[in-house]
Amino acid sequence: MVEARLRVIYGDTDQMGVVYYANYFRYFEFARSEFFRGHGGSYRELESTGLLLPVVEASARYKASARYDDLLVIRTTLSELRRASLVFTYELLRDGPSPTLLCTGRTMHACVGRDGKPQRMPEAIARLKALDV
Repeated sequence: MVEARLRVIYGDTDQMGVVYYANYFRYFEFARSEFFRGHGGSYRELESTGLLLPVVEASARYKASARYDDLLVIRTTLSELRRASLVFTYELLRDGPSPTLLCTGRTMHACVGRDGKPQRMPEAIARLKALDV
């Protein structure tokens, strides 16, 4: 599991200062990038090999609202690894003395080549799953 932190900016909120629901998926994307960095790599490096990990399914369960200027912690886990797909799960919390769970989420990704055809998951990602258990 890798933890990423970010502060909610005003542009991510509605007129009431509450984070617009679709922005949680942007936060999940940020956390995925930090997951790869936290394991010594980057998504850019994966792309340079000709492989891509497009999102093919995404879900979020909202528990409480994130608000302008909140410091968020996003915990990311590589929870499933298949031959040509993987699943990340997320817990998004408001940081503080008593962290508050705001949202949980899940994204499934296909492993495809630049031609869009399924490819076998690279060994480097299989090793990440072993580390993330």
